[in-house]
Amino acid sequence: MNQINRVAIVGGTHGNEFTGAYLIQKFSQFPNLITRQSFETVTLLANPNAFAAGRRYLEKDLNRSFLKQDLQDPTLSSYEELQAKSIQQTLASNKDKQVDFILDLHSSTANMGLTIILVNSHPLNLKLAAYLSQINPLVRVYRCSFKSIEENPFVISLCELGFAIEVGPIAQGLLKATLFQQTEELVYAVLDYLERFNQREIPSTNETLILYDHLSVVDYPKQQDGTIFGMIHPDLQDKDYQALNPGEPIFITFDDKTILYEGASTVWPIFINEAAYYEKGIAMCFTRRQQINI
Repeated sequence: MNQINRVAIVGGTHGNEFTGAYLIQKFSQFPNLITRQSFETVTLLANPNAFAAGRRYLEKDLNRSFLKQDLQDPTLSSYEELQAKSIQQTLASNKDKQVDFILDLHSSTANMGLTIILVNSHPLNLKLAAYLSQINPLVRVYRCSFKSIEENPFVISLCELGFAIEVGPIAQGLLKATLFQQTEELVYAVLDYLERFNQREIPSTNETLILYDHLSVVDYPKQQDGTIFGMIHPDLQDKDYQALNPGEPIFITFDDKTILYEGASTVWPIFINEAAYYEKGIAMCFTRRQQINI
């Protein structure tokens, strides 16, 4: 990619994540904020019906609806499945309007701070992530790469360039000025970087990048019938991106028994106690912290 011609900023992919949705409204009202000379910037409120209802989704998680096989399946017809197909048509199918970079804005009830979520290791994505973490030390970079684009169910699967921004902690259906402003500043920093990329004036970055690479997901303690029988241990709650060592507490059951982490090596949990993940059977994600050369 030698030139970025069209950038899409997406918000409200989950209807009860208000930070991104209201930023989209702000950018739509004040388009000069996201206008850059060398490329077109478009905005998209991805799930307007769920946003109006104040719900994550109506029938199916929209941000799990972009598998290539699903987008090509004419029998899938739930609201979110049709919405995913419409978004694909808008952002990826028309050559004249196809976007070159997607920025998808999310928020989390977990203590994720300012997180860049990478789904591939394209050099531009890595360099941009490194730049953002350099200008703002609060930024962390989580990489959950898929083996192929066909396996990626997220809206950002529609474009090789781009990533999601996940901010938290913040309750669902709530705005918090600090996180709103921090997300907004990251958006402007991304747009400014892409503008300089087009002008062949890429800002210099550190030669290294600290990544938190996805390892696995961990479910809550459950009884045989599948009901939850425990919760995040107080010593681990809100400790996203902090090292968890073998033998340290991870859960506490309803009969007050502590469950220890029994892995063989240190991990760095994230998305700890994310409210939206209870239905997915995810108490947290384990990552491996590493430093790579870029």
